[in-house]
Amino acid sequence: MKFLQETDSDDPMLSVVNLIDIFLVIIAALLITIAQNPLMAAMAKQDVTVVTDAGKDGMEMLVKKGDKIERFKANGQTGEGEGAKAGVAYRMKDGSVVYVPESTEAAAGETALTAP
Repeated sequence: MKFLQETDSDDPMLSVVNLIDIFLVIIAALLITIAQNPLMAAMAKQDVTVVTDAGKDGMEMLVKKGDKIERFKANGQTGEGEGAKAGVAYRMKDGSVVYVPESTEAAAGETALTAP
């Protein structure tokens, strides 16, 4: 008869079960928050480029092409290279940009380019 007189409030396992339920709700809320992150939606696309701290010394660029992700960090130095002038770009009064390619004879001469 002692078994019938015991209450459920004396059982310590009930507290543990309630804690597990609370942790499951917290985990579900965190997973929903992560799934709604806009960066995760962008990374789901095939090709993505993300630039952080643009124009500063600590600038970083993440480039995702397919399944491969590359990370580039700026070292604070100006880049240099060689190339050929490919054409001229004009900004119109309405704000649009028109690109006019140059002829192949003018583009054949290579000139040294320096980034500002």
